[in-house]
Amino acid sequence: MMHIPPGFNTLAPYLFTDDAPALVRFLIDGLGGVEVLRHMDGERIANAQVRLGTSTAMVSQASPEFPAMPASLYLFVENADHAMARALAAGARAIRPVADMPYGDRQGGVKDPCGNLWWLSQRLAAGPYGTSA
Repeated sequence: MMHIPPGFNTLAPYLFTDDAPALVRFLIDGLGGVEVLRHMDGERIANAQVRLGTSTAMVSQASPEFPAMPASLYLFVENADHAMARALAAGARAIRPVADMPYGDRQGGVKDPCGNLWWLSQRLAAGPYGTSA
């Protein structure tokens, strides 16, 4: 039997960055996350867990063994326009303005202060991708 901790799904982003405290702050201030756990290794964040909606992302300070690497993440939000404004106010840079997409999402894109891409997507259509409203 597989055990998955509460707040996690079978796939969880695990982000290694050169500035873990800055990324945790962005996840909270810019994306509305809630920090639920932080393990320290001296002054270094070994693992921080931030709940974003129904998922949990993990953040760790990069090291020589596990170097920083940017990721591209797709985050479903209630309102893409508000989510974009909040992310920009928290230091993100716009990479794609919010617009209605042909696959039924209203979506915009930002790059966070640590170099990760976030696609902020408000689902407009019911059903699977490939169907429109």
